[in-house]
Amino acid sequence: MLHRLITGFLLVKLGVLVLNLARFPVLGHRPAPDRTPAGAPADAPAGTPAGRPAVSLLVPMRNEAARIAASVPAMLAQGVDELIVLDDESDDGTGQVARRLLAGHAHARVHRGVPAPAGWVGKNWACHQLAAQASGSLLAFCDADVLLADGAIDAMLGEMRAQRAAVFSVFPRQITASLGEHLITPLIDDVLLCFLPFGLLSADVPRAATPNGSLLVFTREAYQQLGGFAAVRGHVTEDVAMARRARALGLQLGLALGGPLVATRMYGSYRDVVTGLSRGLLPVTGGSPARLVLAAVWHLLVYTLPAALAPRRREWMLPLALGVAERLGVELKTRRGAAWQAALTPLSPVAAIPVVVAALRPNRRWKGRVCS
Repeated sequence: MLHRLITGFLLVKLGVLVLNLARFPVLGHRPAPDRTPAGAPADAPAGTPAGRPAVSLLVPMRNEAARIAASVPAMLAQGVDELIVLDDESDDGTGQVARRLLAGHAHARVHRGVPAPAGWVGKNWACHQLAAQASGSLLAFCDADVLLADGAIDAMLGEMRAQRAAVFSVFPRQITASLGEHLITPLIDDVLLCFLPFGLLSADVPRAATPNGSLLVFTREAYQQLGGFAAVRGHVTEDVAMARRARALGLQLGLALGGPLVATRMYGSYRDVVTGLSRGLLPVTGGSPARLVLAAVWHLLVYTLPAALAPRRREWMLPLALGVAERLGVELKTRRGAAWQAALTPLSPVAAIPVVVAALRPNRRWKGRVCS
């Protein structure tokens, strides 16, 4: 009975994945738009496409000094109308590094953040401050560790227009280096591609409102209608809260994979993976510890148990193969170039146990702040 239940579950997930292999958008290079036209203002950023809405690229940074030497130059190269970095009370010299990187760019500046009022989550307060400084008609909030290839913002705006979205987000291609990262971080894409048929994003289903806060874009009108980050000030998973508010207000959501144009290495080690992912795991499961534990046990049964039993019982070969095929399909769709990691599938639920344990602990900390 258990064998059949697990096999059926995997077949359903694979069915959703097949649909998304065909339909889920992936950002790609589009024909180059006309660049800054004659007669444009003298201080317009070089390479700004003619007729493009004014884009404010807004980057909250807290203790990111070691990362931004790679990400900030690529952000500057996007030709946005303004790039605003917020130094969110960093104590590692992030502000100084950012100012050095932005020096000489008239459309870019660093804003010094102030302490968050009571009841605010740190990132939400940082984004609220950034929005107050922005002048663009499109507000693009981008994490400091996101790597933008040439033309990434143009491609994102083109996809946003194609989907007629007022709120749009991108799931970056996940860069992983250590074994712990290989085992866990790509599960973010697995959850997206195997549980959310892309067509459901436009349906009136609250739980289908799936965003990614790494690169989250609003039209100014939508941002104001949502009440900005003030409306979700206490939410750790602020991107999910914003998307569900957008769905409730009838605003069109849009979504794409980063593909070759938008990438990130979210965490630099297995320890960082455990600490980082545990922050939002409990809210995503509805705040129920029991549900979170049951989900962890279920994934051990679905992906790890078949690998343990298949050498002795032939009927378990099918669910083992289905689980590996699922991860392989996700790797191919996200264009990570790491198909070999599909062989690690049975180990992922085991590696995720510390993430679940950490999520159940009170007063967890991230970058020096209590996040629950």
